[in-house]
Amino acid sequence: MTSTLTPSPVVKAAITENILTPRFYTTDFDKAAGLDLSREEEALQAMVAEMRADYNRYHFTRNEDFKGNWDHIQGAERRAFIDYLERSCVSEFSGFILFKELSRKLKGRNPLLAEIFHLMARDEARHAGFINKAMGDFHITLDLQKLTRKRTYTFFPVEWIIYAVYLSEKIGYWRYIIIFRHLEQHPENNFYPLFNYFESWCQDENRHGDIFKALLRSQPQMWQTWQGRLWSRFFLLTVFATHALTVHERAEFYRMLGLDPIDFDRAVIRETNATAGRAFPTCLNVDHPAFYDRLQRCADHNLALSHIDQTNQPQWLKGLRKLPRQLAIAGHLLRLYLLPAVDTEALRGTVR
Repeated sequence: MTSTLTPSPVVKAAITENILTPRFYTTDFDKAAGLDLSREEEALQAMVAEMRADYNRYHFTRNEDFKGNWDHIQGAERRAFIDYLERSCVSEFSGFILFKELSRKLKGRNPLLAEIFHLMARDEARHAGFINKAMGDFHITLDLQKLTRKRTYTFFPVEWIIYAVYLSEKIGYWRYIIIFRHLEQHPENNFYPLFNYFESWCQDENRHGDIFKALLRSQPQMWQTWQGRLWSRFFLLTVFATHALTVHERAEFYRMLGLDPIDFDRAVIRETNATAGRAFPTCLNVDHPAFYDRLQRCADHNLALSHIDQTNQPQWLKGLRKLPRQLAIAGHLLRLYLLPAVDTEALRGTVR
């Protein structure tokens, strides 16, 4: 007699590490508590009121559509989708950990900021939990508590956290909404019900990004100085390069959705760059003829690095073979960083 029981999911307490693996961050909590928010306090209070309303309170509830069987998705497609879910879950959970700790450390010292981070942690926890349940449909889940204890935490100054999280939330918005709109037009490519949640989901990302925009604009040194201009370019390039490399690593997943990975990558970067121009003093010239070409070369070199890692060669030989590729990636990124940037403050016409 053939058993019809669903196999118990494999529980993972660790994930494969590489340069694209989502990181867990910590920061200077004392400096965060002392941030002067007066320049943007009115906007932040309005966003906190919106967060309290919790419009997505009942959104992340699994419906009947999730009761299907997904074992027909196999091979490279299955691996690509599970990798997408795994990294997305870790990314959302790392945001939850950071925001929760900020809320805890700032409580009683900066009440407005403490509540902001508390509410954002709530959202990130929902996202991570929802994705982890989706992974269970593919017989694998992450032990997020053990993962938290085993991860190495990277220290970022408060200003770096603001730059990086702002871009992370805004690029997340554009990833989700572009996929959602595409599947609205091509429902035949909607192979799993998770994507039906992306429209409301991305509104959380957008709201979080707006909060970090207000935090950034509340700190004049982050956008009125030459250092702020250089850091803006640095974080834009870092986030866009990471996105390009990740999309090309997961190319099979985007093909499953009926998306061309290169077109998707460029659309997300273009929209995120335009959005960042409303917050950052500069944005990148993504229309420069060399911009996407050099990012593509970085992605090609990164794929070659992955192939080297998969060989059975000794580590020293792998390292030797990888070095020229790593230097080539660094060279392309340096050239991209040195391209003339777009002065968004001048385009706005006024400096607040």
